[in-house]
Amino acid sequence: MAKTLNKLSPLTIKSMVTTAKKEGRTTKIPDGGGLYFVAEPERSSWWRFDYRFEGKQKTLSIGSYPEISLVDARNKRTKLREQVANAIDPSQQRKAERVSQSGVNSFESIAREWWVHTKDKWTEGHAQRTLTRLINDVFPYVGSMPINSITAVVLLETIRRIESRGAIESARRTNQACDGVFAYGIGTGRCDNNPATAIRSVLKPAPPQKNFARLKETSEISLLLKTIEEYKGFAIVRAALQLLPLTFVRPGELAKLEWSDIDFNKALWTVPSHVKKQSAALKNNPDRVHLVPLSQQAITILKDIHQLTGNGRYVFTGLRTASGSQYERHMAMEALLSALRRMGYSKEEMTAHGFRGIASTRIREIGKGKFREEVIETQLAHTVKSKTQGAYDHSEYLDERRDLMQWWSDHLDDLKNS
Repeated sequence: MAKTLNKLSPLTIKSMVTTAKKEGRTTKIPDGGGLYFVAEPERSSWWRFDYRFEGKQKTLSIGSYPEISLVDARNKRTKLREQVANAIDPSQQRKAERVSQSGVNSFESIAREWWVHTKDKWTEGHAQRTLTRLINDVFPYVGSMPINSITAVVLLETIRRIESRGAIESARRTNQACDGVFAYGIGTGRCDNNPATAIRSVLKPAPPQKNFARLKETSEISLLLKTIEEYKGFAIVRAALQLLPLTFVRPGELAKLEWSDIDFNKALWTVPSHVKKQSAALKNNPDRVHLVPLSQQAITILKDIHQLTGNGRYVFTGLRTASGSQYERHMAMEALLSALRRMGYSKEEMTAHGFRGIASTRIREIGKGKFREEVIETQLAHTVKSKTQGAYDHSEYLDERRDLMQWWSDHLDDLKNS
């Protein structure tokens, strides 16, 4: 990608402008990375930026020449490419900033102002999802209405349209965003009531989950991994969130991880029998442990967190206890759930346990034929039965499981960096 950047020069641009005016035709030359220069014969020449967002090709004007120099244009290109890489649509970002400064008291203008005011408190992924919900499902119906004229009945009709698609949780999340907009409007003196609060109790309840909720689309999983990387909460929780998808152990096993369970020389984590899930197979063999081969990526995370908690018992200490203290406690499993909620994922969208489901499905789909079924099931700490054995020993297939865990970590890196 870098080799395609910076094709233009100030001399080339001046020559293009002169030629366009002399020959009376529009010409354009790319500079690379989506930036290109358009020389116009009868008006100012322009800088344009092309990019793809959510599978769609888009173009953004970034200023006229010579007001915007080549250096300025390249600096803007860098910032815009960073926004796209962080799942932010530059066009929507610009529109939100413009509308928020307009002073108009429509719902959309105040919603965009609220979004600009609040988005820095969220992860970029959560900010984009919130804005997308408003753009797709709210602005078309009440966006142009004065915010103080929107009643509970009007807002409920808007939210019911989302529910009619079967997107019950999305409807509730959208109403939560509206609640924030109205609260912001009240606080800034633009409206007097909050209809989103009034209709909360009449929205359809989320259906019960039969399995642990997890993301299914590749793009969603990729965004989740990026969101974890930029998580701004406690470093201990962030490290736990990074390690969980790499190892896909049960959240309770991760929360209770002790430094004595880690063998850095063998790159192996031994989950003691008393920490493991109390399955029927374990009751028949109470001394059996579960072995988790650690990939290079997992070892790096553990060595980093060792600087914080390595003088104590637990890898992930409780947020209210100091590592190495007499009353040290391990991190609560709920800390992982709370972190996912702060990142914008509801319990119907993603759970800490959902990383196991993601791994189980994608290893079989993407790694089809690479790993035997009994190897995958053993690494998931499931009971594996055959015609000759009641249950495989969970220390078996260790070499194949090492290959599996490193392949999986590399696959997650590919997703995260895509």
